[in-house]
Amino acid sequence: MIFPINNIRNDFPILHRKVNGKPLVYFDNGATTQKPVAVIKAMEEAVFEYNSNIHRGVHTLSNVCTEAFEKAREKVARFIGAAHTHEVIFTRGTTESINLVTSSFGEMFLNANDEIILTEMEHHSNIVPWQLLQKRKGVRLNIVPIRDDGTLDMETFDAFLCENTKLVTIAHISNVLGTVNPVNEIVEKAHQRGIPVLIDGAQAIQHLSVNVTDLDCDFYAFSGHKMYAPTGIGILYGKEKWLNRMEPYHGGGEMIKHVSFKGTTFNELPYKFEAGTPNYTAAIGLGAAIDYIESVGLVNIREYENMLFDYAISRMSEIENVTFYGTSAHRTSLISFLLNGIHPFDTGTLLDKMGIAVRTGHHCAQPLMKRLNIQGTVRASFAMYNTCEEVDALINGLVKVRQLFG
Repeated sequence: MIFPINNIRNDFPILHRKVNGKPLVYFDNGATTQKPVAVIKAMEEAVFEYNSNIHRGVHTLSNVCTEAFEKAREKVARFIGAAHTHEVIFTRGTTESINLVTSSFGEMFLNANDEIILTEMEHHSNIVPWQLLQKRKGVRLNIVPIRDDGTLDMETFDAFLCENTKLVTIAHISNVLGTVNPVNEIVEKAHQRGIPVLIDGAQAIQHLSVNVTDLDCDFYAFSGHKMYAPTGIGILYGKEKWLNRMEPYHGGGEMIKHVSFKGTTFNELPYKFEAGTPNYTAAIGLGAAIDYIESVGLVNIREYENMLFDYAISRMSEIENVTFYGTSAHRTSLISFLLNGIHPFDTGTLLDKMGIAVRTGHHCAQPLMKRLNIQGTVRASFAMYNTCEEVDALINGLVKVRQLFG
């Protein structure tokens, strides 16, 4: 198949604008992706044609909006290979999904001196909630270190697994290093001891084929806005056996069967975890984004992005005095680097003057930056609409930055 890059780029209107008088080169996809026309139109239709609060009305608009919302849930379940649609919980994003598990699972099943395994490469969203739980309940956090190439020290991981371990929580792909972690192996080893596993899939869901049933993970979290959908919508997949036993994360309307001042009974799955009016417009947009990804084909996207990634690594290696962070053979989607002797903010600011958008800083991974002994990096992250010509523009921009600093 010849990848239809021109057609795809035409589906993303923002790519045709200029920044500082230069054509936009957008390499900040690890932070958020741009949205195709199909997603924007799906949301517009929801607002203009049938906007109404879902689940609670008997009138036509409410029924139509409810059907569109639940159809989006069905698309998500199919996309990730969930066994049941009711195992798909709508949240505001990966952060809320992880906090839901921390609060609902953590409060019910974790006690003082129980141990949780994390890794040195986790995003703050998969660190801070567990630290808050640690303060509340006295659980212990065991941190798996990384090797110099950005891979996990699996010997330490194996050593941490014990009878006190009650949860493993890990990023599928590092948002700094691009390392693709061996999640299948991790799930298998944890399950041999009856330990559940939560996977942060924020950087993986738009690049890799994810089947939660085959993976056999207990929880999988991701955000819509990193996979061409709107902000403010995300997913927590959870195995039915856990979700049925967990208490709701927050209370209010929709998540109840009966409320009195003597007590409350909760709604069935998935609704007991979706208190209040959900962001149904964004959920419909997420469904449209899945349709779009599937129309291109995730396998085709992955092959094209791998080609782009390899080309970018090859071209960037031509630049003198560049340090790469994360050199694992199993990595994808992004490149973190520094031009030696030049602050990443300076690099990012000068690239922006040339119309090139990259992310700079610690990328919400300060413990990892401490391990790498740096303050931050420049991160170029890729999507299906990026091109080799844009990579060339980045390379030319970096050469100019180096020249400006002598």
